[in-house]
Amino acid sequence: MSDRQPYVRPYSAESLGEAPGRGRLNRRRILVVGGGQQVVDATTDPVGNGRAMSLLFAREGAAVAVADRDREAATATAGLVTADGGVAHVIEADISREDDIVRMVGDAVDTLGGLDGLVLNVGIGVGGLGLGAVKSDEWDKVLGVNLRGPMLCCREALPRMAEGGSIVFISSIAGLVAGSRLPAYDASKAALGGLMRHVALEGSRKGVRANIVAPGLVDTPLGRRATQGRPGRGTAPQFFGRQATGWEIAYAALFFMSDEAVYVTGQTLAVDSGLTGIS
Repeated sequence: MSDRQPYVRPYSAESLGEAPGRGRLNRRRILVVGGGQQVVDATTDPVGNGRAMSLLFAREGAAVAVADRDREAATATAGLVTADGGVAHVIEADISREDDIVRMVGDAVDTLGGLDGLVLNVGIGVGGLGLGAVKSDEWDKVLGVNLRGPMLCCREALPRMAEGGSIVFISSIAGLVAGSRLPAYDASKAALGGLMRHVALEGSRKGVRANIVAPGLVDTPLGRRATQGRPGRGTAPQFFGRQATGWEIAYAALFFMSDEAVYVTGQTLAVDSGLTGIS
């Protein structure tokens, strides 16, 4: 046996959210749905995916509408954007409510003066583990948030988006491989791929792209809460020796949102240290 220590991927400036903006989204108008974040321990919480994306997009030159069902969380994100020199607006909306979605998209278009980008960073996983523990009301709740909500957001936003815009779904590798042991969550994330491809097809008529970022294990407040319920999550092997940061997920979304991905649509990018590709 080798005495060599397992490889641990070093943190880059991008991994830590310390890299400067490069103007990759200048003058873009982007709605981030799920731009707040939960609080597990305010003194030690790392940045969540939605907050990291809101901050990064603004740092790259975009005006951002931060939408979340928790106004306080969205306001906190917007405050960080403003403190960083960016432009952010707060929208309170519950993705499980159709009326809220209609209002949210309309408010974003009015406030930003148009819409060039949409990020759907939403998802819940509830219920017991395994098929035997599935309850129909919990199944409906998960699919209502994880699949119906993004569909309604796209229904409302796509006709209003500027030509050449971009829609990014934040999914999970649970939509690619079994593993969460939450059937409704896995099924909803897998179905999100079908929705994304349909949106990409319809969007192509005016150059609007649609893609998925599928994170693996990420060290976020939500991830830490999930680990509290499933301790094995925190010790699962990683090829890079650690979980991803919210910033690393945000940079993948930035690629899809920017002109660097101008010829990429209908695709899924797993940000998982290779778990779904080489394990």
